[in-house]
Amino acid sequence: MKDFVIILGSSYISTPPNLYHHHYSSRPKKPNSSLHKLSASKKEQLLSSSILTVHSHQHPYPLLSSSIRWDPTSRHNSPLKYYAELASKLAEDGRLEDFAMIVEMVVASGANPSRFASMLSLEFVSKGAALSIQEGKVKCVVEVLKKVEKLGVAPLKLVNGFGLDSLKREFQRILGSGEVEEAVDLLEALRGFQFTIKELVNPSCIVKVCVDKRNPNLAIRYACLLPHAHILFCSIISEFGKKRDLASALTAYEASKKNLDGPNMYVYRAIIDVCGLCGGYMISRNIYEDLVNQRVTPNIYVFNSLMNVNSHDLGYTLDVYKDMQNLGITADMASYNILLKACCLAHRVDLAQDIYNEVKRLESTGVLKLDVFTYCTIIKVFADARLWQMALKVKEDMLSAGVTPNTVTWSSLISACANVGLVEKAFQLFKEMILTGCEPNSQCCNILLHACVEASQYDRAFRLFHCWTGVQEGMSTTKQLNNRTALNYITNSHHLSFAKKFSFKPTTATYNVLMKACGTDYYRAKALMDEMKSLGLSPNHVSWSILIDKCGGSGNVEGAIQILKTMHVTGINPDVVAYTTAIKVCVASKNLKLAFSLFEEMKRYRVQPNLVTYDTLLRARSRYGSLHEVQQCLAIYQDMRKAGYKSNDTYLKELIEEWCEGVIKENNQKQEGLSSCKRTDLERPHSLLLEKIAVHLQMSTSESPAIDLRGLTKVEARIVVLAVLRMIKENYILGHSVKDDMFIILGASEGHKDAAKAKSEVQHAVMKLLRDELGLEVLLVEPQVKKVRGVELQTPIDANPALLETVGNNSLSSEPLSSTRRPVILRRLKVTRKSLNHWIQRRADVIRRF
Repeated sequence: MKDFVIILGSSYISTPPNLYHHHYSSRPKKPNSSLHKLSASKKEQLLSSSILTVHSHQHPYPLLSSSIRWDPTSRHNSPLKYYAELASKLAEDGRLEDFAMIVEMVVASGANPSRFASMLSLEFVSKGAALSIQEGKVKCVVEVLKKVEKLGVAPLKLVNGFGLDSLKREFQRILGSGEVEEAVDLLEALRGFQFTIKELVNPSCIVKVCVDKRNPNLAIRYACLLPHAHILFCSIISEFGKKRDLASALTAYEASKKNLDGPNMYVYRAIIDVCGLCGGYMISRNIYEDLVNQRVTPNIYVFNSLMNVNSHDLGYTLDVYKDMQNLGITADMASYNILLKACCLAHRVDLAQDIYNEVKRLESTGVLKLDVFTYCTIIKVFADARLWQMALKVKEDMLSAGVTPNTVTWSSLISACANVGLVEKAFQLFKEMILTGCEPNSQCCNILLHACVEASQYDRAFRLFHCWTGVQEGMSTTKQLNNRTALNYITNSHHLSFAKKFSFKPTTATYNVLMKACGTDYYRAKALMDEMKSLGLSPNHVSWSILIDKCGGSGNVEGAIQILKTMHVTGINPDVVAYTTAIKVCVASKNLKLAFSLFEEMKRYRVQPNLVTYDTLLRARSRYGSLHEVQQCLAIYQDMRKAGYKSNDTYLKELIEEWCEGVIKENNQKQEGLSSCKRTDLERPHSLLLEKIAVHLQMSTSESPAIDLRGLTKVEARIVVLAVLRMIKENYILGHSVKDDMFIILGASEGHKDAAKAKSEVQHAVMKLLRDELGLEVLLVEPQVKKVRGVELQTPIDANPALLETVGNNSLSSEPLSSTRRPVILRRLKVTRKSLNHWIQRRADVIRRF
C-alpha cells in the first residue's frame, strides 16, 4: 500500500513524536514554500520521491497538518479519506493552491479519482472558491476548476450561490478597469465548464467596452460564447456603426458569416444600416450582390434598409424596388415612404405624385394604411418645389384620413408658404398648429424667423425672437393673456406674447437668421454672436460667413479679412462659403488684388471653390488692362472647367475681345465681330475660343510665336490672333523682343468642301487683319514634304533644325513618296520678324495707355 507525504506551502507540519522518530526530527519543519511555483516536471519528480512505502508496523498515515487532527482509532481513517478531508479544509480556508496540489498528486498517483471526489466536501470547496473570487483570484479559481474537472466533479457545482454573485461582481470590476481581454479569456474558460455566460456579465456592457477600445476581435470572441450569437453580432455591428467605425463593423459582419449556421437577415439588415450611417452605400450594394449571387432572397426589412441607404440615388432605389417585386416580396408602408424620400431628394415631384396616388389607392382597398411619415414626406416634396397649394391639399387628405399632423408636418407646411414669400399664410398655419395643441419646436420657429427675413420684415423677426426668449425671463405679462389672445398678437398686431407651453429654445440656426436680419449693422450682428456664445452655443461656418458679410457690407474690408483670420485662430477652418463671402467683399470694394490672393489662399488650404466663387472672380473686372489680368482670369476659367462647372462664357469673351481690339484702337468701343462671336459661341458645346486663347497666352516669351487657328471661325480666329499680338507687345515693353517669324496654322490643304470654304474665310479674315489693319507683312506658306532618313517632314515648322543640321543637305530628297506615308499638309501664314518688330515699335505707345 502506498501513502503520500504532502508538503504544504504555507503551514508547519507536525507529527506525533512517538512515530517516525528514526526518520524525522521531533521539531516541526517549515516546508518548501515555493513548491507550487515549480514546473510540472519538477513537481512530478518531487512527487515520485515523496511517495513512501510504509510497512504494517509503521504508522499508516503521512504527516498531518497542524490544523487537522488524525484519530488512529477511527474506522474511517483511510488514506484517501484523510486527504479528501485535508484538501476540503484547505479549500475552505482559501488555500486553493494547496488544495489543487493535493488533487494533482492524487490524480498522478493512480488512485481512484471518483472515489476521492466523492470524499471531498463540496460545500467547503465552494466556500473557498467564493472567498478566492471575492479576493480577486479568479484565475486561480479557474485553474483549480480545471484540476477538479479531472476528478469527474462538475466545476459548475463548486461555484454557486455566493460564489456566483462574487464572480459577477468581479467581472464588473474587471470590465470597469477596461481589462476586456482578461474578461474574455476567463469567460472562454468558464464557458468550457458549462457556465451560463450571459448570467455572469451583461452582454451590452462587454460589447460597449470592446467598441470603445475599437477591438472587434474580442467582441467576436465573446459573441461566439453565447447560444444566440446572431443577436449579439447585430448589436456589435450596430454599436460600431454608431461610432462611425465601418471597418470594425465589417470585420464583425465577416465573422458572423463564418460562425453562424446560415444567412441571417438580422445581421444583413444591421450591416446595411451601418453602411448608411458611415457613408458606405457602395459597400451596401456589394453586400446585396453577394446575397443575389448566393441565391438568398432578402426579406422586406433588408430591402427597405438597402433602399433607404441608397435613397440619394433614385435610379438605384427604383431598381431595388423592381427586384423586390420580381421576387414576389410585397412592399409595406415603409417601402413606399422610402420611395417618396428618394423622390424628395431627387426633386422628382411627378414621380412622387404617382407613388402617393398609388399608396392612396392601396389604402382605399385596405391593403395599406398611410402613416404620418408618408404625409410629411409628400408635403416636403411639394414644399421644396414651392407648390404650397398642393402641400395644403395633402394636409386636408391627412385630416380626412384621421391622421393627426405632428410638429414635422406643420413645419413643412409653414415652410411651403414661407418659401414663396407668403409670410401671413405661414403665420396663419402657425396659429392653427398651436390651436390644435401641437407644440412648436426650434425648427418651426426658425422657419418663421427666416420667412420674416426673406420678406425684409426685420423688426418683426426680432419681435418674434424677443417674445419667445422673453417667456423664460418673466411670466407676469404672459399669464394675463390666454392662448387665443397671444395668437392674435402674433398674426395681427405683431406684438408677441406666448403662453408658457411654448418651449422654444434658440439654436445656432436661430441666431444665424437674426444676424441676417441686421442688414448692414455689423455691430448688432457681432453682439448677437457674442450673445450666442454666452448661451453656450457655438458659432458655425454660417455664423462666421454672415459676420464677414456684414462687416464687409459696412465698408470695413480689413475687418472682414480679420474675421476670416480669426476663424483660423478659434480652430474653425474657413470653408468655401466663408472664403467666397470674403472674396465678394473684396470685389465689391474694388480690391481685386486681395480677392485673387484669397482665391490662391483657399487653394493652398485645399478648399475647393464652388460656382459662385468662380463667377465672382471672373466678373470682378469690367475691363482688362494688362496681359497678367487676362492670364489670371483665364487660369481661373480653366480651373473652373476642370472642376466640372459650366458657366456663361459671354461676359468673359466680351472682355477679352475688348482687350484684343485694343491692339487696333485706343478706345474701348466693341468691334463688329462681337455679335457674331456671341452667336457662334452659343452654338458650341463648350468654348473652344477661350481654351485656345488660354493656351496661346501661356506661351513662354522664349518660344517661337505660333498660332493654331484650326477649328475656329473667322471671328474667333481674329480674336486669337489679336490676343497673341497684344501679348507680344506687352512682352516687348518688358524687354522681350521678337526673335523669330510668327507662323499661323490655318488647317489642312484638303478636306470637305464646306471645311475648305471655312478655312478660306478664316485665311481671308486673318490676312485682312494683319495686312490691311495692322500693316504687317504676311506670306502664304505651302510647305514642301522632304524625306530625312526615310522620315517625311514638313518644313519649315515640322522639321527639327537639329536633325536637319546633323543629316546634312545631301540627305534631303524631294522625290515623291507613297500616299500611305505622306503626312497631312498644313496651310500656314508667316508674319516676318522684321515687320513684327517694326509694328511693335510703332504701336508700343498704344499699349502703355491701356
